[in-house]
Amino acid sequence: MTKQQYLENIRMGLDTLRSHKVRSLLTVVGVIIGVATVIVIASILTGMRRNILSLVEQYGTDNIYAFHLSTGIQTGPRSRRERQREPLTVPHAQAVKEQSDYIADVSYQGFGPQPTLKYRDQQFSNGQMLGVSSNLAENIGAVLSDGRFFTEVDDRGRRMVCVLGFNAVDSLFPQNTRAVGKSIMIGGNRFTIIGVLEQAKTSFFGANDADNAIYMPYRTFRKLYTRADFLMLIVRAREGFLDLAFEETESILRRERGLRSLDENDFSLSTYDSLVEQFDAAIGQIGLLAIAISGVGLLVGGIGVMNIMLVSVTERTREIGVRKALGARRKDITFQFLFEAITLTTAGGVIGVLFSIGTSALVIALIPELPASIPGWAVVTGFVVSMMVGLVFGVFPAVKASRLDPIECLRYE
Repeated sequence: MTKQQYLENIRMGLDTLRSHKVRSLLTVVGVIIGVATVIVIASILTGMRRNILSLVEQYGTDNIYAFHLSTGIQTGPRSRRERQREPLTVPHAQAVKEQSDYIADVSYQGFGPQPTLKYRDQQFSNGQMLGVSSNLAENIGAVLSDGRFFTEVDDRGRRMVCVLGFNAVDSLFPQNTRAVGKSIMIGGNRFTIIGVLEQAKTSFFGANDADNAIYMPYRTFRKLYTRADFLMLIVRAREGFLDLAFEETESILRRERGLRSLDENDFSLSTYDSLVEQFDAAIGQIGLLAIAISGVGLLVGGIGVMNIMLVSVTERTREIGVRKALGARRKDITFQFLFEAITLTTAGGVIGVLFSIGTSALVIALIPELPASIPGWAVVTGFVVSMMVGLVFGVFPAVKASRLDPIECLRYE
C-alpha cells in the first residue's frame, strides 16, 4: 500500500468514529480502563520507587542495618522462631566497632512507645520515641536546623534532653518561636530541647520518619523505658568497602551471639541495595496484578471492537460490493477494516492516557503526600497496546469483509 492509501484508510476510520460517536466510545470503554489502569498504577509505583531511593540515600548508601528481626517489606507474619530471637545489645555494637577493619563507625538506636509531647496548651502525639547513641546523627547524615545533637557526656550523664523532628516542633510551637532551650513534657517527664532537625526533603506516604522523630540519649531512654530492648545497629562502612564491611559485621555478630557454622543467622543485615531490591520485588508483584486487571479490560474492549466491526461489515455490505466492483482487491478491503479497528482502539488508548494523566494529577492534588510520577514508557506502552488490541481483534472482521462475494454484496438490502 502507498502512503496515500494508508492515510485514506486512517481518514475513513476517523470518519466512522465521528459518525458513530456514542457507539464507538462504548465499544472502547474496556480499552480505556485497561490503558488507564496500567498508567495510573505505574505512575504511583514509579513515584514511590523514586521517593524510597531518595529516603534510603538520605540515611547513607554505605550503611549496614543490623536488627534481630528481618527488616524491609514483610509479606506475612513472622515465624515463631524469629519472634523468639534475642535482641541485639550495645555490647554487640561495641564488638563490631572494635573487631573490624573495614568499618568506620557503629551507632545504634532503640525503639520506644509513641508518647504525647506537651508544651503549654499544645500537644503532639504522632512522634516516634528513639533512644540513640551520640554518633547517630553523623552516621545517618542528620542535619540540624537549630541547636546541637547529643554528646557522649549527655548520654553518660543520662541527661533529660531531646532533639525533635520538624513536625513535632511545628505542632508544639508557633511560627518564629525558637524551640531550642524550651522545656516540654514527654510521657510525664520534663525534657529540654537542645536541637531541631531540618525538615526532610523527601516523604513517602506522608511525613518522613525523621520529621516525627523524638531523639533522646540512649542511656536516658533505657532509664525511662526499661522494657524497650529492641535495638538496631547502624554500621557505617569505610568508603568503597561496603561488601567487606558487611561480611565482617555478619562474622562478628555470629561469633558474639554464639552461632555455630551450620546455624542460620538469628539477626538480619540489610543495605541500601537490599532494601531497594525488596521494594522492586514488591513492585513487581503489584505490577503483575495491574497487568492482570488491565488485561481483563483490554480483553473485554477487544471483544467489543470485534463485535462492532462485525456489525459494521454487515451494515456496509453494499459499500464493500461497490468497492470490489470498482476494482478494490481483497487486500484493500482487509486493510480498510483493519485500520478502522486500529483507529478505534488507538482513540480509546488516547482517551485512556488522558484520563490517567488527569487521575494522577487529581490524586496528587487531593493527597499531596502520595508520590506519583507518570513514566514515559507507560504512556508509550498504553498507545502500543491499544493499537495491538485493534490489530488482533480487527483481523477476523476485516478478513470476513474481504471474502464477501461482490455480486451478493450488491444484491444485499
